[in-house]
Amino acid sequence: MRVSYEAGALDETSLAGTWHEQLQLWLNDAVGAGLPEPNAMILATSDTEGRPSSRTVLTKGLDARGLVFFTNYTSTKSHDLLATRFASATFPWFAMQRQATVRGAVEKVNAAETAEYWNSRPRGSQLGAWASPQSRVINDRHVLESALNMAKRRFAESERIPVPPHWGGWRIRPEMVEFWQGRPDRMHDRLRFRASRDGWQVERLAP
Repeated sequence: MRVSYEAGALDETSLAGTWHEQLQLWLNDAVGAGLPEPNAMILATSDTEGRPSSRTVLTKGLDARGLVFFTNYTSTKSHDLLATRFASATFPWFAMQRQATVRGAVEKVNAAETAEYWNSRPRGSQLGAWASPQSRVINDRHVLESALNMAKRRFAESERIPVPPHWGGWRIRPEMVEFWQGRPDRMHDRLRFRASRDGWQVERLAP
């Protein structure tokens, strides 16, 4: 179970001018390579006692302001984010021998942005958001099926399903973004954009 990373290299001269342009380039590469769920990232949070938890979420927005994902605001991740206002997320593009990590403060996405994304979701996904009490203990699968059927009946006559009050987006506003490219002999390339008083600084880290 050992792999020699020889797929590519990363140096300062090939780096895009901003972290979000570089991340978009790598995301485009992952999409072009046909990777499954190329916009999936492992989101790490912690509670007020410092106990960490992680899970995979899908990135639905990327620009100079940060990364956006959507979720239930009553979920464990949202409780953590509300308490600490901080998160880290990693894109694990194993097939390309790359990963990118974003770390920074978080904020809720405004209602207009949430509604715009919500209206692009399939109807089934919208109904699921109304039905699922995310992260709560339930007795069995029947509880979910019953809640989904109830949601279907509730909105049966509605052409558009409204955004649930407990659902919306989070944005990670990075203070650090690291790009990692696997290299032979574990001498990997690690280039980091770090926010400072003078703007974004690019630093090379030892592997």
